[in-house]
Amino acid sequence: MKVRPVAWHEGVVAVLDQTQLPERVVVEEFDDWRGVAEAIRAMKVRGAPAIGIAAAYGLALAARQIDAPTMDAFRAEFERVCQAFAQTRPTAVNLFGAIERMQRVVAHAQTPEEARARLLTEAQAIQQEDYEADLALARHGAALLPEGARVLTICNTGALATGGIGTALGIIRVAYAQGKLAHVYVCETRPRWQGLRLTAWELLQEGIPFEVIADGAAGLLMAQGNVDAVITGADRIAANGDTANKIGTYTLAVLAHYHGVPLYVAAPESTIDPTTPEGVHIPIEQRDPSEITHVGGVWVAPVGTPAYNPAFDITPASLISAIITEKGVYRPPYRFGETPATPSSAARS
Repeated sequence: MKVRPVAWHEGVVAVLDQTQLPERVVVEEFDDWRGVAEAIRAMKVRGAPAIGIAAAYGLALAARQIDAPTMDAFRAEFERVCQAFAQTRPTAVNLFGAIERMQRVVAHAQTPEEARARLLTEAQAIQQEDYEADLALARHGAALLPEGARVLTICNTGALATGGIGTALGIIRVAYAQGKLAHVYVCETRPRWQGLRLTAWELLQEGIPFEVIADGAAGLLMAQGNVDAVITGADRIAANGDTANKIGTYTLAVLAHYHGVPLYVAAPESTIDPTTPEGVHIPIEQRDPSEITHVGGVWVAPVGTPAYNPAFDITPASLISAIITEKGVYRPPYRFGETPATPSSAARS
């Protein structure tokens, strides 16, 4: 993939500013960790795996900025930076997984110099692992789709959101390459238009047939029999299979259940959070109401209109047909400690 949302170049973290796509392709370079943290908060980089990668590189960058005379002082300052990153996007579990991995590196390092070297190696490992996970996940997921599949998806789950080819969009890519995919319907994904701006941009790059739809049109498409599967990503999966994803996913799940359309959740194993027993315990990020009342910085609602703007919703495990990871396909009832099924056709793709 030519699309890379986050990269490390000689002591600089490069971030593709997704808030400016598709009008402009702008890469910002940060030599201060605070810029990376703000890029995550402002959704210049987004998608749970990409957020984790960006945080890891941001912490590796922070380690180079910490001027501490002792290892204890280094650890104390590094922990302060970790807490700052933890406050940027509270729902995406990959963020916290990356922070914890970097904290373990510092805990075992003997000197600041050793910590700095090992932190960069760890961040690079996180990115490479996600790249490999995307490929395996995509093959498992493509094996579930029928020939001539018409797939509906929401938000952006492609190369812009991960360290590889994407999760739900990675499945779509592989299915198209295999000749199994007929068409993709992309929900516009209000209020930040990730489907309209980002997923459409990625699909256009590869010539995959698609149409963007208004979020509210999904039910009609299913009622007309035009959708064979719904595939979404995930920002956190609870131990029982309840899943947090972009706001509107729960609505799609209810519609898919009513119309007998399978809904698949695609995410790396790192998105599964065994410490969260059920979806009700997943924190839901609340964002600025202006994302709803404004478009492109311009008021479209009557001035003074209040707005409720949760970034995510929770889809109950009972509405999810399967959860697809790099290890295979989990079916309900979800028991993530067990080995998932691996479609035999996935191994041949």
